[in-house]
Amino acid sequence: MTGETLWYVARAGGLIAWGLLAASVLWGVALSTRIFGRRPRPAWLLDLHRYLGGLGVIFVVVHVGAVMADTYVPFSAVATFVPFASSWHPAAVALGIVALYLLLSVELTSLFRSHLPLQIWRRVHYLSFAVFVLATVHGLSAGTDRNTAAMAITFLVVCGLVVLLVAVRVAPLERRRVTARTPRSRESRPVAAVRGRPPARVSTRPTGASATPRTRSMA
Repeated sequence: MTGETLWYVARAGGLIAWGLLAASVLWGVALSTRIFGRRPRPAWLLDLHRYLGGLGVIFVVVHVGAVMADTYVPFSAVATFVPFASSWHPAAVALGIVALYLLLSVELTSLFRSHLPLQIWRRVHYLSFAVFVLATVHGLSAGTDRNTAAMAITFLVVCGLVVLLVAVRVAPLERRRVTARTPRSRESRPVAAVRGRPPARVSTRPTGASATPRTRSMA
């Protein structure tokens, strides 16, 4: 490959990888809401989430490989895999390297999910949001296409969708937490129940003259 071809491959690989990771995050958050209805859900919905994440890893490898092979901006193995070791945009490249390691952690724990405690897998899986944020900042600060209007609009729309779905997911949880923490008002319970006695029985006997008890006449 020529240097120009490698440059295009690196750009395309990075953009496609970011798009797939964003789609995986959006799909995963959507699965955790009731957008697709209540559980149980079809297995292909979860399989698609995993497929998007795995495909994103493949294009990350394409992106990294093309960057290392391109001689226009030399990237050694140390500069590629050690944060802040690169002399070219060191902070932006470091964000991409950290995102790479977090992504590998998420994908590896997903592959071995059946062998891990649920709590550990869930905590590591939450790192997907960190991967998305770091990859987004990496693309905006180091990507060649960061100054184009199409890229800016795409990043803005996708980030807005992620924030919206996260808000939809978190809102019911917050309502349940607030309800669980709020004590039941004392005034809302019957007085007899508060004092430990059952509520008084309400008489359905009609009132008036007919309700007056009859007395035995004296002889």
